Amino acid sequence: MLTSLTSLTSLTSPTSPTSPTSAPETTSPSPVTATPAAPTRGRDRYIDTLRVLALGRVIAFHVTGWVALPLIFPSMGVMFALAGSLMAASLDRSPQNPWRVLHKRLRRMLPPLWALGLVLVPLMLVLGWTADEQAGAGSEFGWTSIALWLLPLADPPSSAAGAGWVIPLWYIRAYLWFVLASPIMLWCFRRWPVRTLLTPLVVMLGYGVGLVELNGAEGDVVLEWAVFGACWVLGFAHHDNLIRSIPLRKVVPAGLALMAAGVGWALLYPNPEVGFNLPDIPVADGLYCLGFVLLLLRIYPDFSWIARYRWLDALIAAMNRRAMTIYLWGNVAIFSAIALIARVPALEPIMVDGSLTALALTLTVTWALIGVAVLTFGWVEDVAANRPVQLLPTSPGRHARPRTVRPALLATAATPSSYVPAPAEQRCGELQVQGART
Repeated sequence: MLTSLTSLTSLTSPTSPTSPTSAPETTSPSPVTATPAAPTRGRDRYIDTLRVLALGRVIAFHVTGWVALPLIFPSMGVMFALAGSLMAASLDRSPQNPWRVLHKRLRRMLPPLWALGLVLVPLMLVLGWTADEQAGAGSEFGWTSIALWLLPLADPPSSAAGAGWVIPLWYIRAYLWFVLASPIMLWCFRRWPVRTLLTPLVVMLGYGVGLVELNGAEGDVVLEWAVFGACWVLGFAHHDNLIRSIPLRKVVPAGLALMAAGVGWALLYPNPEVGFNLPDIPVADGLYCLGFVLLLLRIYPDFSWIARYRWLDALIAAMNRRAMTIYLWGNVAIFSAIALIARVPALEPIMVDGSLTALALTLTVTWALIGVAVLTFGWVEDVAANRPVQLLPTSPGRHARPRTVRPALLATAATPSSYVPAPAEQRCGELQVQGART
């Protein structure tokens, strides 16, 4: 792993034409001073497919609760890494005005959340906004509740009845803080890449061994930065075309070692409430996600073949353009599906708790309801992104083009080859819905 990190250091140190060698990373920063070129934008079908797989895995895990799913595909680490790469690209397009980038990101993120809040907050008030302190579900309603639905610097609150609906919103809060921190994080990464990558890991390990205490809403913010910060930084490295320049003989052992370390930590220190469940064990989750993401961004297979299947290409493009809507409304769809199925007496014999038939039926109804949410609220994403409004995005978009590499890196980079977690178990009807940081 250290050899891979050292490779990042060498690749981010620009070589002067008059100097045969570049200075290693020291306590004095050696910033990249070249102005990044505006990147060529286009679809990257591999990245688009990863985002779709991440969304699908989140929904499947929340329905089934199968602990193997985060091992097969750790969605949250992947989502944070892809978001970090996009954020770096946005900052490079406006290097002198990061405030413009932050405004644009907030404009795209917040309206879909507001649309969800316009439905859920009145519904929870009508149902009776109560808090169950003994069960740790819900919180008292007040003006702070409204403020956090408008700008989620902490988790948007809910009533006890709606606690399951808002479980995924921790990601929105964490994403917001990563966006706000990205200008300084990217500046640090391009001067001290190794230290920027290692800093969240050090905090995470300190928390894991009890040297760092992280409690309350502020502790949640720091903990999720510690767990997923390295994945976000790997997104920076991916954007700068650094990861694919590191030899596979270094990356594969490093990635597998990190994943093994994550599994080993989970086995040695399981969550006292739910046992071996990666998203509920912060150190294990952070290590495993980092190793998995490192491998995904280095191996980078060619996914241009998807263009030959127009229906699949269009589906992946549409899900990417409605990714926020799918994620936000996922748990609402799950709980609604359970309630709808429970109203059909004929289905009662097959709705055996945990049976494959019951889970398959719940997943099918859930995705149907997500489709309804996309048709009803998905257009908000078009408005937020200043795109032409479409009830359902049908165009697969532009074909992927090679990404322009920052000029300062061309001299040195080789040509790339072609926390205190929330309770994990939520019960509703006959099915178990898993609701951790997934």
